Amino acid sequence: MSTTPTLRRGLRAPPSFLERDASARSPIIPRMAQLTPSAGYTLTLRVNLENMPGTLGRLTTAIGRAGGDLGAVDLVEHRGKVVVRDLTVKCRDEAHGQAIVRAAREVEGVEVRQVTDRTFGMHAKGKISVTSKFPLKSRDDLSMAYTPGVGRISRAIADDPERVWDLTIKGNSVAVLTDGTAVLGLGNIGPEAALPVMEGKAMLFKEFADIDAYPVCVRTSSADELIAVAKAIEPGFGGINLEDVAAPACFEVEERLRKELSIPVFHDDQHGTAVVTLGALLNATHVTGRPLDELKVVFLGMGAAGIATAKLLLHAGIGDIVGCDRNGIVHSGRSDLTPSKQWIADNTNRDNVVGSIEDALHGADVFIGVSGPGLVKPDYLEKMNADAIVFALANPVPEIMPEEMPPNVRIAATGRSDYPNQINNVLVFPGFFRGLLDTRATGVHIGMELAAAKALAGVLGEDELDEESIVPSVFDRRVMPAIARAVADVAASEAVAKS
Repeated sequence: MSTTPTLRRGLRAPPSFLERDASARSPIIPRMAQLTPSAGYTLTLRVNLENMPGTLGRLTTAIGRAGGDLGAVDLVEHRGKVVVRDLTVKCRDEAHGQAIVRAAREVEGVEVRQVTDRTFGMHAKGKISVTSKFPLKSRDDLSMAYTPGVGRISRAIADDPERVWDLTIKGNSVAVLTDGTAVLGLGNIGPEAALPVMEGKAMLFKEFADIDAYPVCVRTSSADELIAVAKAIEPGFGGINLEDVAAPACFEVEERLRKELSIPVFHDDQHGTAVVTLGALLNATHVTGRPLDELKVVFLGMGAAGIATAKLLLHAGIGDIVGCDRNGIVHSGRSDLTPSKQWIADNTNRDNVVGSIEDALHGADVFIGVSGPGLVKPDYLEKMNADAIVFALANPVPEIMPEEMPPNVRIAATGRSDYPNQINNVLVFPGFFRGLLDTRATGVHIGMELAAAKALAGVLGEDELDEESIVPSVFDRRVMPAIARAVADVAASEAVAKS
C-alpha cells in the first residue's frame, strides 16, 4: 500500500495536510498522529528580526517547511535595526513544536527570545472562578447577603427543605465528580491531574447551558468510597455528572447512585457518548437511505462508552451488533467476560460470530470505534458493505484516519474538530442537564437518552444534511435548547420531575 494517504471521496483534507513537506515529519512520531497541527499545541514565538527585507519571509518559510501552521504575525515594537514580532504557530505535538523552534532559531537574522505554550497559558491559575450575582457595596447589602439576613433563609429551608431549590444555587448546580481513574486517553492519572479536565467540563456547562458546574476531584480507592462521596455532597447539587471513572467500577457507581440519590446522576462517558453517537447515526442512515433495523453495527471497544452506546442502539431498534474488545469478538462462548460484557454477549451477535475485529467487519454496515489509535487497517474496512458508515472516535488519534479509509466508506466521523462530522459529547450534556434541572428531575433513564438523540438529529434540516454534515457544530446554538426540551418533556410525562 502506498505510504501517501489518498483522500476518500468527498472528504476535505485540512489545507496544511496536502501542502506539508513529508521530510518534516519526525521519525519518532507515529505517522497516524502527524497529519494535522492542532490548536491544542499552539506556540507563540517572540522573535527579534533584523530590520532587513526578506527576514520575516525566511522565518515564515522555515516554519512552514517544518510543518507548522502559522497563524497571527503581530508587530510588538521597533528597536532601531531590530523588529520584535510575535508569531502564533499550531503544531502536531510537543516534539513537533520543539522542531519548529529549532528551525526558527536556524534562520539568519532571527533571534528567538521567548516561546510560550498558549495552552499552558490558558490554564494558569485555573480556567474557572466563582463570581457574585450582586455587588456588596454597603452594610445593608452585607446584612441581606450574609448575617443576619441569611439566617432567615436558612430557617425557611429548615422548615421546608424543598425551598432549597428556589433559595440557593442548588437548582442550577452540577457536581462534575471524578476519581481520576480514566482521564481522557491518559488512564488512571489521579484526581489532581484530572482537575484541568473537570474545569474544562465546568466551562462547557456554563458556556453552553448557563449551568454552574463545579469540579469535584476525589481520592478514593473503591466504588464504595466514591459512592459515599456522592451521597455526602448530594444536598448542595441539583445533579451529578460522573466523569472519567474507569470501567467496570463506573457501572456499579452509577447504578447504585441512581437508586440511592434523589437527584439525577449521569455518567457522560457512557450516556453522553451514546446519545451523540445515536444522533449522528440517525442522520447518517438518513443520508445513506438505510433503516436502522437492517444495519449490522460493529463496535471496537467494550468499555463504558461502548457498552452504553450499544445498549442505546439496541433500544433504538438497530438490527444487530457485534462487539469487540482487545481479546476479539464478544460472544457467548467466552469465559473471560465481565458482567457488563456478558450482557452484550447475551443480547447481541445473533449469529454468534467469533474471531477478530477484522472478522467482525465482514458484511458490516457501520463501524463505531471507542478504543484506541490506529487499531483498524484500511483493508479491514474494505470488507464492509458499500456506503459504509465509520465512526472512529478514539481521541485525539482515531482508530483510523479519514484519509486512510477505502472508497466503500461513504460517511466518516471522528471526535476531532479538524475533520467534518465531529462527534463530541459537548453536543449532549449541557442540554441534557438543562432539561433535568429545569424540571427538577429525580433520575435519568434510557427514554430520555433516546429522546435527546432524536432531538440532536433533528437540529439539522433536510437541506443541511450530507456526507460531511451529519451532526451540528458544537457551536450551533440550536442544539442545547432542542435537547433540553426533549429531556424535559420525557421527565414531565414520566413523573420523574418535581416542578
